[in-house]
Amino acid sequence: MSSFADISSWYWLIQLFIIVAALLIANLIRCNVSLFRRSLLPSALLAGLFILCLKPIAAFSQLVDRHVMEIITYHALGLGFVAMALKNKKIKSATTTIKVVETGAVTASTYILQGLAGLLITVPFFLWINKSDFFYSAGMLLPMGYGQGPGQALNFGTTFSQWAADQGITFHGADFGLSIAATGFIVGSLVGVIFMNILRRRGKLNISGDTHVEHYTLADYESEGEIPHSESIDKLTVQICLVLLVYALVFLLMFGIQQLDLGNFGVKTLKPLVWGFNFLWGTLLGVLVKWIIGRLRKSNLMQREYINNYTLDRIAGTCFDFMIVAGTAAIDFNNLRSLWLPLILVCTVGAVVTFFYVMRCCKRLYPDYTYEAFFSMFGMLTGTASNGMILLREIDPRFETPAANNLVLQTIPALAFGFPVLLLMGFAPQSLTNTLISVGIMVVALLLFALFIFRKRKEQKNTN
Repeated sequence: MSSFADISSWYWLIQLFIIVAALLIANLIRCNVSLFRRSLLPSALLAGLFILCLKPIAAFSQLVDRHVMEIITYHALGLGFVAMALKNKKIKSATTTIKVVETGAVTASTYILQGLAGLLITVPFFLWINKSDFFYSAGMLLPMGYGQGPGQALNFGTTFSQWAADQGITFHGADFGLSIAATGFIVGSLVGVIFMNILRRRGKLNISGDTHVEHYTLADYESEGEIPHSESIDKLTVQICLVLLVYALVFLLMFGIQQLDLGNFGVKTLKPLVWGFNFLWGTLLGVLVKWIIGRLRKSNLMQREYINNYTLDRIAGTCFDFMIVAGTAAIDFNNLRSLWLPLILVCTVGAVVTFFYVMRCCKRLYPDYTYEAFFSMFGMLTGTASNGMILLREIDPRFETPAANNLVLQTIPALAFGFPVLLLMGFAPQSLTNTLISVGIMVVALLLFALFIFRKRKEQKNTN
């Protein structure tokens, strides 16, 4: 029988202690130092950077377990998506199906553009500068880091490292991807704030600053017919159980797919991606479980409402905060020594093309709320949806434009549009030839998206 005085009994909790301590310190700094508050950098990113700054200290570095941080990042991503998928969506402002679909198309096409921009840097870098410890497909991690965040950057970065190793190439994909994700948060926040202030000086925006106070009603916390907050089982416990139940189904699904005989294509392309798609399976199974609960409610087989949006929001927010801290803390600067130049080039070019492409799309699709749509989309496509909401709140504090709803509801069409492209993440790294073929496929896909997004339509008056 192991003793609870044994440090191994506390090992995982020690990693969580480091994360929560860094989060509290970062939030204290952000609340009291105006420079950080005005930057709109997430407290979670500041916490991750705080841990990174302390890692050169030998005593502290020994406390931080990179592998555990990667595991926390991976599972926090999946759990967060499950919690978001279980929510009963509530529409607060008018939007249309076509706008939601168009927003999904902008999201998917931006992923493609980011992937192309990344490959146009990393393929030549591999061919002409460094073939020994750099991977030609590394540029495809740009949309994973910028567009998807630390969780997906880690998932695919690790997969790319394995593909590179099979070809005799040493490539620290996890560090490369996580560094892109951390840079994306900085780009989304700082570039967004700078551009926002430029527009304000030009008289095009009114920024709410810190003066806005949110007002909630009982309906924001619970819906009619919900289970009590505390009876035989606490309401929070029920929400956690639902999230973990769905995530257990996610594990069973991924494990089941791994056991299937899917032929050569399945072994080389699909199976390596199965475990990296935990967020996608979580979304799909979360929606399925929510639908089943809804049917049980309609048939009166279930008398009470078990889903609570407010609590699920808190669970998702906590998961994503932990994901950002752990993902940033998992970066190893020693593994980036030979990757600094391509990393800087990929992140810089990715920021520029994302900024101008998203702005061009927003001017075309949302003439009545161009800037609201831009800041929400740009924040999401360089950081996470939370970053987009933070930027949007500065100019649309009450979410009076459809921008917020477009951002929330576009998830499903974006996944539908982007799924074929995600398959390239398992096809491209198999060989340089496959990567070049993938470039051609993405060019064609981007042109098709452009034809849809910039098609002729009735122009509306721009009020911005």
